[in-house]
Amino acid sequence: MRLAGVLSALAVSIALTRAPASELEELVYVPSSTKRVCQLTGDFDRAAGIPTLSQTGKRFGVLATDLGSSFEHKGKLYFLFGDSGGRPGDRDALAWTESTEPAKIMLHFYQAKDGKWLPLTVPGIKQGAFEIPSGGVSIAGTMYVVCTTDHSEEKVMGRSVFASSHDDGRTFKMLYELSHTKFINVSFWPADGWLYIYGSGAYRKSNVCLARVRPTDIKDRSKVEYFGGTGPNRAPRWSPHEADAMALFQHKQIGEFSVSYLKPVKRYVMLYNAAEPRGITLRSAKTPWGPWSEGTVLFEPGRDNGYGHFMHISSKGKQRTDTLSDPKRDDEWGGEYGPYIMSRYTSGAEGHCRIYYTMSTWNPYQVMVMQSDLKLGTRR
Repeated sequence: MRLAGVLSALAVSIALTRAPASELEELVYVPSSTKRVCQLTGDFDRAAGIPTLSQTGKRFGVLATDLGSSFEHKGKLYFLFGDSGGRPGDRDALAWTESTEPAKIMLHFYQAKDGKWLPLTVPGIKQGAFEIPSGGVSIAGTMYVVCTTDHSEEKVMGRSVFASSHDDGRTFKMLYELSHTKFINVSFWPADGWLYIYGSGAYRKSNVCLARVRPTDIKDRSKVEYFGGTGPNRAPRWSPHEADAMALFQHKQIGEFSVSYLKPVKRYVMLYNAAEPRGITLRSAKTPWGPWSEGTVLFEPGRDNGYGHFMHISSKGKQRTDTLSDPKRDDEWGGEYGPYIMSRYTSGAEGHCRIYYTMSTWNPYQVMVMQSDLKLGTRR
């Protein structure tokens, strides 16, 4: 028995020695590496004290907005912005850039006859407050987006619908209802001949689930398959029923989030905002379905120069604390949410990478460009 034990241990040791180091290491956050790059939207960057590059208010009437989920389409990076100030009715906006530098993103919007931005409109659904485009993808020259709708006092973001555009986002038509339970906010990633669809359900009260569909079948709702856990040898099991979709991990606080694959570190990554622990959380995995790592806080507004630097500190009961607040909102705290990875700007060498992502700050009600460094190593 002793000899068998020694041989078994030796076999494990040999297997670990032969395994690439990258397969044995975890993706970890480089401490103190999270920085604000610039303010993406609005006209004036209050934190830097300078005009924004895009001047979205003066040029297109987009005075303030949030979110900024992005995807590639015909060589341009498109952004999906949420409830935007400058038009009545909390309308949403679609923009794009051709910039190859994250600090020099110049946004462009389609313009309506009045000169202001053309709202992203999907006929047949409500598109008011909390009814937003959460994710988009480009397949064979057609643009697809998922929009939330049917918001009410009883249920934030009641359901989601799939819509398509054949004119690069000027107009959309609804294809089908995607979900009213587990895939309300979504993030897409294509891999291995599949389009993976990550989804969260009840707003900021749910876990993330996973579905997939062949890109050629994207217009057929019945072709969507849902991840129902793993079987022998951790092989994924897929079901045609959304009810069978299982949580990828447990953290029932998720609303806005994004997923990307980072080539320099060969890992899938997910960013999302949470209340506990406070901040923007990072998780990673080697396959689209996981297993996913424990969460690591990538940005915390007190730790990472958020409050008082580019996020407002409430002045309620105090003298003026900073000059970051929107007009008549001095008593409202800023807050971080909507971390959407901009995959075209990911950089790095083997084992290390830098990611760039948009992040909303609530007060001021604008979108920032952020950066964080990651590396393969051991979790402390």
